Amino acid sequence: MAEVKYRRILLKLSGEALAGDQGYGISPEVIIGIASEIREVVAMGVEVALVIGGGNIFRGLAASSKGMDRASADYMGMLATVMNSLAMQDALEKQDVVTRVQSAIDMKQIAEPYIRRRAVRHLEKGRVVIFSAGTGNPYFTTDTAASLRAMEIGAEVILKATKVDGIYTADPAKDKNAVKLNDLTYLDVLQKGLQVMDATATSLCMDNNLPMIIFDLTKRGNIMRVVCGEAIGTIVKGENNG
Repeated sequence: MAEVKYRRILLKLSGEALAGDQGYGISPEVIIGIASEIREVVAMGVEVALVIGGGNIFRGLAASSKGMDRASADYMGMLATVMNSLAMQDALEKQDVVTRVQSAIDMKQIAEPYIRRRAVRHLEKGRVVIFSAGTGNPYFTTDTAASLRAMEIGAEVILKATKVDGIYTADPAKDKNAVKLNDLTYLDVLQKGLQVMDATATSLCMDNNLPMIIFDLTKRGNIMRVVCGEAIGTIVKGENNG
């Protein structure tokens, strides 16, 4: 157990991550692989909470840019995150990981309502808690929901899983001279407009000194490596975090 650096984490997954190469919907192979990695981390005694986006099913901001009412579009996006959360719950429980889905929008038949103290109790009992439906409010992204929930449950770090191995000075797929940045401050991210998490989420983390690690989900075993403190990806933290 000594090699585990973080005891309570919030893992933020994009909806697109669940789609795999098909680009939309949920890839069974991908979600089973992610669930397997989470199971290994839970077996190490790490308390795991999850926030999953909904972009593989419906993206509210894109719909609103084409004329749909923004609030209605965002609520539809929140419902997409519930679908992803239920899929992840199924994948985890098929691997004998006890899981609870909590929703910020009341839907008693399929998920618990979000109650902070109950969520913390689930984590203490070794259950994986999946927070769905964002914050329950339009105009807030799932990145902001991840930051908010992480602070509410006392997570030590936010792990943001992406398709690249950290933050670069430019898009590495388009610019061969792009340089990977191993360490950044919250102010760096905000001032340079880096696409890490949205500004609201980043500001929340900055105000509460909560570090974020951006890493590559597509490489098997990376969740375990990050939890054990290996220097992979990019860490975003405060000026005085050391």
